Amino acid sequence: MKLEFFFDYGSPYSYLADSRLADLRVRTACEIEYRPMLLGGVFKATGNRSPAEETVLPKLQYQSAELKRWVDHYGIAFVSNPFFPINTLQLMRVAHAAQADGVFETFHEVVFKAMWAQEKNLGDPEVLVPVLDEAGLDGGALVAMATNPEVKKSLMGTSEEAVSRGVFGAPTFFVGDAMFFGNDRLDFVERALMTD
Repeated sequence: MKLEFFFDYGSPYSYLADSRLADLRVRTACEIEYRPMLLGGVFKATGNRSPAEETVLPKLQYQSAELKRWVDHYGIAFVSNPFFPINTLQLMRVAHAAQADGVFETFHEVVFKAMWAQEKNLGDPEVLVPVLDEAGLDGGALVAMATNPEVKKSLMGTSEEAVSRGVFGAPTFFVGDAMFFGNDRLDFVERALMTD
C-alpha cells in the first residue's frame, strides 16, 4: 500500500507525524510518498489560517500545551522555533529540488531537525545553505536549483493538487482516496494501510 504524506517543514505537527513514519513503514510495509506542499498557499486557497494566527487566547494557550503533550508522548527532541511562523516558500521549492536531484532523504531528515530541534530560521538562505552543507549536501546548488521554473511549477502543482483533493492543513495523509488530517490520526492511517 502507498501512503501519501502532504506536509510543510514550517508545520510542527508535520514534524511530529514524520517522527512516526519509519516505524509505521516497518509495521505495515507501506510505501511512503513524500509530498512537500506550500502550506501558506493551501491556507490561502481554502480560507484556512495558521494556528499561530489564533486570536482566542485560551485556545492559543491550549494549543501550546497540547503540542508539548505530543512531544512528550513521542519522546522526540523539540524546541519552539523563535522565528515561527516562517515563510517556507523557498524552503519547499528546495525540497522539490532535492527530490529532483535524488538527495531528498538526507535533505528531509536534516531540515525537520534544524527547524524543530535546533531553532534554525530556514526561511533565510544564509542559514539554510550551511545547514545543508553540514549534512553533506550542496546547499548552494540546491538553493540555485530551486529557482528553476520546473521546480517552482512542481511545488505549485503539488500544492494545487492537495487543495483539489480536500487538503486544508498539514500534515495530511492519503491511503487511496481516504484522507486523514493531523498527526493524531496516524492510528487510523495504520488501520487503513492494514485493511486496504
